[in-house]
Amino acid sequence: MIRWIRQQLGFDPPHQSDTRTVYIANKFPQHGHYTPQRFADNRIISSKYTIWNFVPKNLFEQFRRIANFYFLIIFLVQLMIDTPTSPITSGLPLFFVITVTAIKQGYEDWLRHNADNEVNGAPVFVVRSGSLVQTRSKNIRVGDIVRVAKDETFPADLVLLSSDRVEGTCHITTASLDGETNLKTHYSVPETAVSQTVSRLESLQGVVECQQPEADLYRFVGRITVTHHGEEIVRPLGPENLLLRGARLKNTKEIFGVAVYTGMESKMALNYKCKSQKRSAVEKSMNTFLIIYLGILLFEAILSTILKYAWQAEDKWNEPFYNQKTDKERDRSQIWKFITDFLAFLVLYNFIIPISLYVTVEMQKFLGSFFIGWDLDLYHEESDQKAQVNTSDLNEELGQVEYVFTDKTGTLTENEMQFRECSINGIKYQEINGKLVPEGLTEDTLDGSIHCLSHEEELFLKAVSLCHTVQISYDQPDGHAEPFSHINGFSPQMEYYASSPDEKALVEATKRMGVSFMGSRGEIMEVKTFGKAEKYKLLHVLEFDANRRRMSVILETPAGEKMLFTKGAESAILPFSTSGEIDKTRVHVDEFALKGLRTLVVARRLFSAEEFAEVERRLHEARTALHQREERLLQAFNNIERDLELLGATGVEDKLQDKVQETIEALRLAGIKVWVLTGDKHETAVSVSLSCGHFHRTMNILELVQQKSDSECAEQLRRLARRIKEDHVIQHGLVVDGASLSLALREHEKLFMDVCKNCSAVLCCRMAPLQKAKASYRTFLVFLSRGHEYESARPVVRLIKTTPEKPITLAIGDGANDVSMIQEAHVGIGIMGKEGRQAVRNSDYAIARFKFLAKLLLVHGHFYYIRIATLVQYFFYKNVCFITPQFLYQFFCLFSQQTLYDSVYLTLYNICFTSLPILVFSLFEQLVHPHILQTKPALYRDISKNSLLSFKTFLYWTLLGFCHAFVFFFGSYILMGEDTTLMGNGQILRANRQLMFGNWTFGTLVFTVMVITVTLKLALETHFWTWMNHFVTWGSIAFYFIFSLFYGGIIWPFLHTQDMYFVFVQLLSSGSAWFAIIIIVITCLFPDVIKKVFYRHLHPTSTQKSQWWKRTGMYTNRVAIGDDFIALQPLSRAKNQLGKIRNPVKFIEAYQGIGCMDSMCCFSEGRSGCARLGGLVGRVMGRCDPARASRCDLSLSSLCCQQISYKLERDEPVTMHP
Repeated sequence: MIRWIRQQLGFDPPHQSDTRTVYIANKFPQHGHYTPQRFADNRIISSKYTIWNFVPKNLFEQFRRIANFYFLIIFLVQLMIDTPTSPITSGLPLFFVITVTAIKQGYEDWLRHNADNEVNGAPVFVVRSGSLVQTRSKNIRVGDIVRVAKDETFPADLVLLSSDRVEGTCHITTASLDGETNLKTHYSVPETAVSQTVSRLESLQGVVECQQPEADLYRFVGRITVTHHGEEIVRPLGPENLLLRGARLKNTKEIFGVAVYTGMESKMALNYKCKSQKRSAVEKSMNTFLIIYLGILLFEAILSTILKYAWQAEDKWNEPFYNQKTDKERDRSQIWKFITDFLAFLVLYNFIIPISLYVTVEMQKFLGSFFIGWDLDLYHEESDQKAQVNTSDLNEELGQVEYVFTDKTGTLTENEMQFRECSINGIKYQEINGKLVPEGLTEDTLDGSIHCLSHEEELFLKAVSLCHTVQISYDQPDGHAEPFSHINGFSPQMEYYASSPDEKALVEATKRMGVSFMGSRGEIMEVKTFGKAEKYKLLHVLEFDANRRRMSVILETPAGEKMLFTKGAESAILPFSTSGEIDKTRVHVDEFALKGLRTLVVARRLFSAEEFAEVERRLHEARTALHQREERLLQAFNNIERDLELLGATGVEDKLQDKVQETIEALRLAGIKVWVLTGDKHETAVSVSLSCGHFHRTMNILELVQQKSDSECAEQLRRLARRIKEDHVIQHGLVVDGASLSLALREHEKLFMDVCKNCSAVLCCRMAPLQKAKASYRTFLVFLSRGHEYESARPVVRLIKTTPEKPITLAIGDGANDVSMIQEAHVGIGIMGKEGRQAVRNSDYAIARFKFLAKLLLVHGHFYYIRIATLVQYFFYKNVCFITPQFLYQFFCLFSQQTLYDSVYLTLYNICFTSLPILVFSLFEQLVHPHILQTKPALYRDISKNSLLSFKTFLYWTLLGFCHAFVFFFGSYILMGEDTTLMGNGQILRANRQLMFGNWTFGTLVFTVMVITVTLKLALETHFWTWMNHFVTWGSIAFYFIFSLFYGGIIWPFLHTQDMYFVFVQLLSSGSAWFAIIIIVITCLFPDVIKKVFYRHLHPTSTQKSQWWKRTGMYTNRVAIGDDFIALQPLSRAKNQLGKIRNPVKFIEAYQGIGCMDSMCCFSEGRSGCARLGGLVGRVMGRCDPARASRCDLSLSSLCCQQISYKLERDEPVTMHP
């Protein structure tokens, strides 16, 4: 315990050296003065609190919020000095908010504790004292030999010692770590692989030396020294020897491994990074408004204090006869009196700051997030997956997105690969019915005979069949570990398992063509060529390095030759090739890319005996190095992978997901710019962008590629900027490669951003490894499956975020390499695809398909934003209405700090009387029908740029609150102040009319009018009424009346004073009071009604017009054809779209949702684009009757610079005149 406390305080770090030495089975040296290293235990702690620190830690975190801390100070002030209101008025709401939040956070942490206890208490088997002992996971120590059986998870990070297989290999899946659902093969060293029993493991003498723990899942540097017959044998250890905690053992009966990293030092625990706290634009606006209202509060308190002393300058008001001061009060310091009076006024007006705003917003976000999961339109039936909400703090941010950064493979595409074409020795081939056929030939030309492969063809197919990491299982695949099963119709009895769909597609293609990979056993790899078996000895695997962008295997052929096969990107293979059809292959690769195919280039190298001996020496030295191993391996690999003989290239197709083009088009119409980030080569990326609608055929494609220096990059950017300014085209698209992007971001960020801002679509291809930013490394397996996509997206996203406009960004991806991009963007969305779940776990939201993004933003984002924006503004409005009469009342009570409202009313106003209507409103409000929002994406622009929380809107709500408060106070004063027969029965008849009719009666009247008005004001703002809206709206008003009757109609024994006794009953018994309530409420709300009517008719917004369409029923018979939509289409399709307009006379202008600057057909000059579209319209509609056309008021300028939609009369055909 003392050691643990010292470690927590930082006085006793668990390890200080750069490496750790682990003795297998904890057999420490018996000679010398050996001091064992100290390691962490195997407990996993994901909880935040303990039973001892929950209260102080939770309170500290909650009072870091400005509003909570502010009300705590007010509460303490009320306890310390004599204030006009009871401490309960501030203490009870604060206690309510703190308690609700603490219960929520405590429950969540209790769930984490239960999960930790379940993991830490799991039974495991370890080898101790010559036998297999069962213990709990938390009791595993570094150095223990652990036994893990099939389908069990590894309880710690283990170095594999042996398995039930002779060669000492095992298969695992790391889906819970990096999201990869494929099977991966791990190896043991030959000296420990033979120790397959407990007795042999007990006699094993070995030492593992490795690096200290780090979070990188794909990096492990170490070596193992095994003492065998008195001889020490040293073997290198790498990531392929390490079994990570959280991974699961598959297709292997059992393994034994030695624990090297335990507990919170395991790689899984080190990857438990707290996601950066993302704050929405609404929250930032809310904090700004709070500061402004705090300024208003201080102003009112200071002004009231000054006016009090100004008023008391006269003796008759300073010490009236009915309130004589004591000697102590007369001798009190004037400064202290001023301070206490200021604090008293501060307490009196403190309710202008809405303490319940935070808890209401949290409840709205939490409850509102369920609607996304319940939306059946976001449910994917094939995979049985519904949308997920991982954080509800950013719901409203979905309605403010301006930039979307999307991954390509698995996000825009299905990540299901099909082999299409290949190039062998400069000749293009395609697969026809399982046969490799040269381009231009058909299956019939082969006369149905068995096609014999040439030497070059057979060598190429063998290289593809052997240069990979594919595994074979002869068992039925279990669970969903293999997402690519049965795609190509293979029997489960022999199933290929691959890290990527690319590799699986290529190996299955070679099998169909006659060269079958039959599996590997130890170092032996077997292939069958038309039934003839050949065995190759696997000598070395040259693992993927991000800088090399290729992987290789070194094999010994059946003839005894030493040969290297390599494959990778063409930029990583062709420069190192010295023979073969290099030029022809390069041309074929470009042709494949233009078709949108993913390409890989294959090559080989033969070694002489002397060369191979040098290769062995270099690899052994590099792999056994404990320091700078990666650098040494890179040098060795580069030296080996040269002087290559080019064999050919492959092209595989990745099918687009359903409705990708429609989704991207909807986002563009909504004013959202889409950036596609991919690792594919330039031609492939452009082809896919065109096919998915990211680029259009009419778009002017600009290129920033293959830049070699800063000066060259800057000059190209200037040329592009001039071209954008001078070219009169509809839209521009930009293509930038990784190397050029790196140069642009280094010295020319502003110029690069100026170009990007004027482009409707941006495509980033060939993202370079040097652009990674705090991202995890990927293995070559992932490199292939993701099309060489790297985590260079993070600096790109950060660049856009930090521009002066501060746009809201969204990143969407499906793989582990997309995590940093997802975490960097304001909103991160994970795709539940075939790349596992790491992107989903690190995202804010998760959906099954890219097409669901449209509804998530255009509908849910729209609703969430308008709901919470109205909630925030309404909260400030109703609190201004609440506290301003209190301020005005001080002018009539000599600033004596007399409260206008009863303490119970002060406490319950925000908690009970006005809380539920706005909460229900913020959950169910819909300005426009969801279907209209989806079919008219331009409505999204109406709420962009945080428009509903702009300073202008905030000022309107604030001034409206002050105006209503003045009407409440002075309306009650004017209508009731001079009424001497209030009750009608003479009970409160006053001879001196200046006494009005009582302080509490007047205050209750003002409070009653206020509750009714603010509730009805929200009712006027409500467009979508449900039974729940009616219940809470009218129920809140009824509850106030019922509560007031009970509170004032009964003498409560636990109350010290009861100033409100029978006040409310007598107030309601007066007809004059009812008349005043009705008149004041109408006076407040009638101008709002008039304003809404006039604005809706004179200056209607697009949203208001859409509401009118829905109410009048016109929307169901309408077809919307915008100028931007027509301009995107080929001429024939545009004619077809315009032909759907049955009667041009029925054209009506619907809204101006897209301005001229944003329109697809317009640009800054506003001339040539219109002329271009004018020619099209003239050709299509030139035969219309001019008289009828003039009556429809269709001008070319309106068609060009406005979003036009037309009413469709289904039964009236177009009248065309020759």
